[in-house]
Amino acid sequence: MAEGESLETVTEHERILQEIESTDTACVGPTLRSVYDDQPNAHRRFMEKLDARIRNHDREIEKMCNFHHQGFVDAITELLKVRADAKKLMGQVSDTNRRLQDAGREVTAQTEEVIRCRVQQRNMATTVEKLQLCIPVLEMYSKLKEQLESKRYYSALKTMEQLENIYIPRVSQYRFCQIMAETLPKLREEIKEISMSDLKDFLESIRKHSDKIGETAMRQAQLHRTFNSAVQKQVTLTCAKPLYGLNGRTPLHHNGLNTEEAADEDDADDEVLTAHDLVDFSPVYRCLHIYTVLGDRETFENYYRKQRKKQARLVLQPQANMHETVEGYRKYFNQIVGFFVVEDHILHATQGLVTRAFTDELWNMALSKIIAVLRTHSSYCNDPDLVLELKNLIVILADTLQGYGFPVNRLFDLLFEVRDQYNETLLKKWALVFREIFEQDNYSPIPVENEEEYKAVISRFPFHDAEIEKQQFPKKLPMSQSVPQIYAQVKEFIYASLKFSESLHRSSTEVDDMLRKSTNLLLTRTLSSCLQNLIKKPHIGLTELVQIIINTTHLEQACKYLEDFITNITNVSPETVHTTRLYGLSTFKDARHAAEGEIYTKLNQKIDEFIQLADYEWCMAESDGRASGYLMDLINFLRSTFQVFTHLPGKVAQTACMSACKHLATSLMQMLLDSELKQVSMGAIQQFNLDVIQCELFASSEPVPGFQGDTLQLAFIDLRQLLDLFMVWDWSTYLADYGQPTSKYLRVNPSTALALLEKIKDTSKKNNIFSQFRKNDRDRQKLIETVVKQLRSLVNGMSQHS
Repeated sequence: MAEGESLETVTEHERILQEIESTDTACVGPTLRSVYDDQPNAHRRFMEKLDARIRNHDREIEKMCNFHHQGFVDAITELLKVRADAKKLMGQVSDTNRRLQDAGREVTAQTEEVIRCRVQQRNMATTVEKLQLCIPVLEMYSKLKEQLESKRYYSALKTMEQLENIYIPRVSQYRFCQIMAETLPKLREEIKEISMSDLKDFLESIRKHSDKIGETAMRQAQLHRTFNSAVQKQVTLTCAKPLYGLNGRTPLHHNGLNTEEAADEDDADDEVLTAHDLVDFSPVYRCLHIYTVLGDRETFENYYRKQRKKQARLVLQPQANMHETVEGYRKYFNQIVGFFVVEDHILHATQGLVTRAFTDELWNMALSKIIAVLRTHSSYCNDPDLVLELKNLIVILADTLQGYGFPVNRLFDLLFEVRDQYNETLLKKWALVFREIFEQDNYSPIPVENEEEYKAVISRFPFHDAEIEKQQFPKKLPMSQSVPQIYAQVKEFIYASLKFSESLHRSSTEVDDMLRKSTNLLLTRTLSSCLQNLIKKPHIGLTELVQIIINTTHLEQACKYLEDFITNITNVSPETVHTTRLYGLSTFKDARHAAEGEIYTKLNQKIDEFIQLADYEWCMAESDGRASGYLMDLINFLRSTFQVFTHLPGKVAQTACMSACKHLATSLMQMLLDSELKQVSMGAIQQFNLDVIQCELFASSEPVPGFQGDTLQLAFIDLRQLLDLFMVWDWSTYLADYGQPTSKYLRVNPSTALALLEKIKDTSKKNNIFSQFRKNDRDRQKLIETVVKQLRSLVNGMSQHS
């Protein structure tokens, strides 16, 4: 058994030795570890085996060395022989090497120079290649800077676009290109800010220049309209009667320019200026292109429109004192026209910056504001010349803006309101003229000394009277100086009213209608009011009132000539269906009636003044035997007054005379029945009867012709019957016949008789207090009391019956 294990151990040791011999030394560790992992003491046996193997190899090495020793010795000997040659060869080689190094050092230096030149050449070629890529970028950037400095921003934006899309991508790896690419957006924003600043300057500039632009546009429109009017007038004069021939009074002017002046100005203004000639619009175009290129066009459009709306509101805001002078209106209109001329230019010169809808919106807003402003400020105008100039400006404004395509119908409609205002100012002006004429009139017939003076009067006023024409000079015309003056002023008013109708593009029928309506207003309102005020003035006496009636009669007769005058101006036949008639007839009739009423009133007032002078002694025993002095003065006054009435129409004089007599009778009756008068004696009744007799004599003397029979005396019939009743003391007849149509005292009212009888009764009691025992006095007193009772019963019966 032990032998078997020993054999295995020997075999294992052999294997290990073979591995050690054939294996790399680094891998011996695992092999040796297996020696120690086997049986105990196996390593000693392995060491023994290893020593035996080493000894075996030593013996083989020794054998081999002994076998090759002689060859080794021979080789050493040969090497010793060769050493001398080797030293010699070494010297030669060193010398050759030295000489080779000396010779190659220059070649090496030249080679290094060639290499360095080759590197430089390669670097230069590379640099040139790269510069050829960078130089266009730099050139474009330099071009960009120049464009910015010269403010060619639109070109600068195009250059930026080329830099970003074409040039910079080729050399984007370089830092300067990165810096350049980062700078471009900042430059874009800077361009936007600069262009917006230029736009703001432009907006401010056109705000300042709107006045000049509008003035130029309106002047050109005015010259164009004047030229057309002159051509039309020339054609009209050649072919037919002119529509507005003012009877040779003045040549037809249009807003202060006749045709010669218009032609001169037209020659002077051969070059027609436009808004583009007066304002540089390049900032708008430039800014629009810039924002379009930047893709922000909508922002620019919104900003521009918003700012123009603000400017429109500022332009439409008038000055507070604009209505004081025509220059205020002209400046206001110039600014408006200038604003919309600019907008029209922008509309047609740009695509979409402003649209027709936007300009129409602006114009509608402006039109409403203009109309409101003109309505307000024109209402402050009291000068018709200023209103007329305002109308001319409105017409030019409308013509100018209509030429630019803006609808202006509402402006022409406004002119009708301005026309009403113009008529109002004319009426106020002519009211002052009429008042001055009336104040300066002497209210006496016009004296004419010779034929020239007569023709001078009838040339101003259409007066024809065959009887007066037959009279010898000097003679007097029935009307006063105010009549031809009023007639002339009415014609002047028609001329003034006609001025407003010019250039309104209205037909002759419409112009005729406007003239007639305004003339009617003058007659029915202004002149009528002046006449009514004149008649009511306290200093106007009966003589003046008589002359006023005569004057109104002649003015009434002249109305038909005014109608003919208007017909000649407008060339519209008065037989036209829609022709308005003049209302002058009713105006002068009303004034005449007012004057007649004032005559009656003043006559009554004068009678009252005389009545107030009456100083009756109501308790007198007997009368003076003659009429009272105040009454005789009154009758003399009436006689002289009615002599002045000879020029009045017959009915007026008769009515005045009848009215005066009735008022006198009424005043005398009231005096007799005055409640403050307590007692009246029969002597006073007799004196009063004498005064009434004088009144009756005056009435019967026919102070005014035309009365039939005793018509005028009937004014005193009430007084006469009452006085007869008391003078005759015919109470039995009165009481017996009371209520009968044939009664002698039919006009005596019981209440009137009772009132007067009680006054006499009281007087009789006072005077006969000591003679009451006389039979006649007692009988008279009883009779009075009896009559009083019967009269009271009659009065009571009348009151119950009523």
